Amino acid sequence: MTAILSIANQKGGVGKTTTAVNLSAALKTVKKRVLLIDIDPQGNATMGCGIDKNQLKNSTCELLLNECSIFDAITYSEQVDIDVIPSNTNLIAAEVSLLKGEHLEYRLKQALAKVADKYDYIIIDCPPSLNMLTINAFTASKGIIIPMQCEYYALEGLSALIQTIEKIQTTTNPDLEITGLIRTMYDTRNNLSNEVSVQLQQYFAQKVFKTIIPRNVKLAEAPGFGKAVISYARSSKGAISYVSLASEVVRKTAIN
Repeated sequence: MTAILSIANQKGGVGKTTTAVNLSAALKTVKKRVLLIDIDPQGNATMGCGIDKNQLKNSTCELLLNECSIFDAITYSEQVDIDVIPSNTNLIAAEVSLLKGEHLEYRLKQALAKVADKYDYIIIDCPPSLNMLTINAFTASKGIIIPMQCEYYALEGLSALIQTIEKIQTTTNPDLEITGLIRTMYDTRNNLSNEVSVQLQQYFAQKVFKTIIPRNVKLAEAPGFGKAVISYARSSKGAISYVSLASEVVRKTAIN
């Protein structure tokens, strides 16, 4: 069975795209078949996979507008060694169009049904906002991974995201659940980080991944080379952390 997972947080700058790209790459290293979908108009996951977002023939935009098949939208990333459905700012047009009809929140789910048996994991990098793109992602997903910085406003933003998930559960996807929360950009020297981390573990218990993604220079540099950190700096703390996260995700989703 394919695990379709959205990487989401309505707060930007929390390591969402970094997690989407590097988790996808790490899952590939443990012999999983992976498709990464960039459903953020910024196209950062696309660029992070070494794909030029300004030279796309088909993308998430054309897919959601039914202007191409999902088979035509899939691009192979040599840099990360996974399949990708890329994105760019054209996706804003798709977002507007998806507001103009009925049942358009199911458009991505319907497309993925045609290729789900080809992959063990489909990872969706969501935009940092609640819109029809995010709703399409959540409707298509079986689980959500929430990257979080352990900072002052983190829990407030998390509360808003959980409310969104609950709305989706009561409307388009009753099977949606939180797969886990991943602490990102973590600095053990920061007392606030440690305090928020403790709060997360108290409130969410088993939903918090044991793996912690540290602040890491190599992790920050890798997207500039269009690579995942595991191929850019395999022995770095960032790479090791995402391999650990991939192992946890496999255990939680029971894809063997």
